Amino acid sequence: MRLPLSIPTLAIRTDRQAFFALAVTAVLWVIAYRNLQNFADWATYQLMGLSHDSRLGEALNFFIYDVPKLMLLLAGMIFLITLLQTFVDTNKVRQMVESQRAGVGNVMAAAFGAITPFCSCSSVPLFIGFVHAGIPLGITFSFLITSPLMNQVAFVLLIGLFGWQVALLYLASALVIGISAGLVLGRMGLERYVEPFVYDIKPIRAGVALVEEPLTWRERIEQAVEGTWEIIRKVWLFVIIGIGIGAFIHGFVPENALTGIMGKGAWWSVPVSVLIGIPLYSNAAGIVPIISALMDKGAAMGTVLAFMMSVVALSIPEMIILRKVLKPRLIGIFIVILAAAIVFTGFLFNLVI
Repeated sequence: MRLPLSIPTLAIRTDRQAFFALAVTAVLWVIAYRNLQNFADWATYQLMGLSHDSRLGEALNFFIYDVPKLMLLLAGMIFLITLLQTFVDTNKVRQMVESQRAGVGNVMAAAFGAITPFCSCSSVPLFIGFVHAGIPLGITFSFLITSPLMNQVAFVLLIGLFGWQVALLYLASALVIGISAGLVLGRMGLERYVEPFVYDIKPIRAGVALVEEPLTWRERIEQAVEGTWEIIRKVWLFVIIGIGIGAFIHGFVPENALTGIMGKGAWWSVPVSVLIGIPLYSNAAGIVPIISALMDKGAAMGTVLAFMMSVVALSIPEMIILRKVLKPRLIGIFIVILAAAIVFTGFLFNLVI
């Protein structure tokens, strides 16, 4: 007669099943993510029969590619962050970050943002996860600002098109903007302008603190899935609306319409270029070739780089997605502070280069 399975054996078997389900999901996630562009091209140019050169085709291709891309990133990033939370006492982490002298956390967040290959909208999932985890708001903003401004691909493209000096100067300016803006926002005490649901999400129970027994992997994965779904169901519509606006602008706003303004030497060219860039949407890697084309047509270096910064760090689609987690007043303050920093940087570039 076989004896009943002990609790530890049951936990191991359940954990193995959880690991298997997680592994299968991860494989499917990677396969789906790596084939998004192929699917978007097939759906746009074969299934719908649109031309590669048509504005409608370009806009729809952008939309069909970016919606699943950002939803996959949103689910994947939030899941990983939430899973890690089950191992960490977030109160202790928050206390440790807050105990550092002013600016250390902002420097770390900006440096992390500089090495992550995310556009502004793709950075939002991590921003949400950081806020939910209790990381100080100013530090999360340092990441949110720096991540889209600079990544490895954009850095390499800048080197190839403009040389090491311009690339390093741009990297330094992106880090300075992210750190300084994060410090300013952090000192303003704006936590009350974060939507309550971000803080009210069911807290993740740490497996190493204040419990008699550690969590099993099945319990950790279940909590991560639950936390991920709770966030996604609150932001998915904003993601789709934001990408829809970005796709329309991506397909229908002509590049030549911007050259005349940016090519003028008037003092107002930098702030006007920043204002023009805010409604647009792209990542740093996608906008660098456009910047090169504008430079070839006579646009000033500081002006086009300020335009680039506003496109990648202050896009309307990003603001629409952020609206679900931040109140309008905080978004407005964020836009004003970051836009002022970008305008100053544009003027500085025009003076130096």
